[in-house]
Amino acid sequence: MHTKSLCILLSVAAAWISCAIPEKDKGPNILLIVADDLGYGDLGCYGGNIRTPSIDALAGSGLLFTQFHTAPTCAPTRAMLLSGNNNHVAGMGLQGGAPKGSWEEGKPGYEGHLSDRIVPMPQLLRDAGYHTYTVGKWHLGKKPEHAPAAKGFERSFNLLQGAGNHYNAVGIVGSDSVSTYSADGSLAEYPEGAYSTEFYTNKLMEFIRSGEKDKPFFAYAAYTSPHWPLQAPKEFDQYQGAFDMGYDSLRALRFQTLMSAGIISSSAQLPPRLESIKPWNDLSPDEKRMESRKMELYAAMVANLDFHVGRLIQFLKDEGLYENTLIIFMSDNGAAAEDFYITPPYSTFIAPRHDNSLANMGSVSSFVSYGPPWAKAGAAPFARYKAYPTEGGIVAPMIISGIGVPAGKSPRHEFITVMDIAPTLLELTGVSYPGRHSSALIRPMLGESMYNYLFNKRESVHDTTYAVGLELRGRAFFRKGKWKIVNLEGPHRDDTFQLFDMESDPGETNDLSKVKTAKFREMLDAWRKYRDEHGILLSPE
Repeated sequence: MHTKSLCILLSVAAAWISCAIPEKDKGPNILLIVADDLGYGDLGCYGGNIRTPSIDALAGSGLLFTQFHTAPTCAPTRAMLLSGNNNHVAGMGLQGGAPKGSWEEGKPGYEGHLSDRIVPMPQLLRDAGYHTYTVGKWHLGKKPEHAPAAKGFERSFNLLQGAGNHYNAVGIVGSDSVSTYSADGSLAEYPEGAYSTEFYTNKLMEFIRSGEKDKPFFAYAAYTSPHWPLQAPKEFDQYQGAFDMGYDSLRALRFQTLMSAGIISSSAQLPPRLESIKPWNDLSPDEKRMESRKMELYAAMVANLDFHVGRLIQFLKDEGLYENTLIIFMSDNGAAAEDFYITPPYSTFIAPRHDNSLANMGSVSSFVSYGPPWAKAGAAPFARYKAYPTEGGIVAPMIISGIGVPAGKSPRHEFITVMDIAPTLLELTGVSYPGRHSSALIRPMLGESMYNYLFNKRESVHDTTYAVGLELRGRAFFRKGKWKIVNLEGPHRDDTFQLFDMESDPGETNDLSKVKTAKFREMLDAWRKYRDEHGILLSPE
């Protein structure tokens, strides 16, 4: 190639790159979409057989991540998402806060709402001149001083609890039998009969449309779908017979389609099935029909969620906002195995008030969950599911698309945590995180910005020395590089931690604690230090 031609080519390339990376003083819009309990392998772009064209299109125009790590359950993830910090530092060391009389009561880290040790990212964006909007699930405190309006959101309509009926305000426990909704800081009524995902989408579009166009926005769409109860509009209930193969076959199929899509390594091994799950072939015909119906309803909810994500994206295009918007789509944890219809104490309130007969499943008067068998299929390459610090509970789908983000030809296997999102958005918008705020001492963020990684200015987000740990409900993990220790019996029991090499064993099937003894001791020592630094307390028992 001639020197002159090469110079012209390089000049054009440099100009394209400078245009592609958003300038921080331009104020890009941000749309953060969070699905609730979405399984790892369910989306079409992750190899699943549920039709999700809108979300797939986001992946096609942006970056799809395969190693995005969350907390094991909803509220801790949301606290980490909005703070960029550990769940204990952010105040959600125990989902829902410490019960009265418990050893955690009154202790820092167990507040059950966002703590004064962090400054919520939406508050910083609002202070910097952003419109800030949120709809959907909050789950970070019900009191007015802990609700969205007090944490930086200019406009909001949110379910303050962690779950509820998708068509009305019926709650899930006798002591809290009516779901609480908040709108712009005041208690609000949920419109009877409105389906949650459609209602939240309409409300968010209303907020964005009504805001001044000379100011950018941060919009947090915290959908309650596809969280149980599994309820879906009839027009999306189009998966009859699609899961008659059963959950054992679907688990094997999900594993193969994830591999075919390049989401997991071609050398990965399907982890052993859980013995606690009854084999599909041991079910009676009636049991099989009931079980497959659960997954049909879940698929209908995912398809409906995708439809409304598509509506939201089209709305941005119609309003002339899409080209200046960064879009993040994620789930908040691994596939959900809980079934409150049959689990005390919830079942004593839920079961008598709902009809889970086959003909009624999916309606407003049913309360269906798909349970451990289908959750294990949704987390096929990994151990266990939601509520566990194994990869099945903490690896979730994530896609980043929009302004300046280059389309990736293949999935990104970079290790990312939910704590990395807040510092990324602050750097994108040129907003600094304070050391002090309102005279309170603020802990520094533990997450690291992905900004330079997203725009091809850096090859990784974290170096090999980056360490991350978490404790929830007595279960804990600590990871540094490829090494991970995990404990399912309580963080005070160091003797029950296991050690895994996550590069060669992402399914956590080969405990190396008795083989790599020096590494195991090193990881335990690092975990103890991490635990003390971030206020992770041990049970006195």
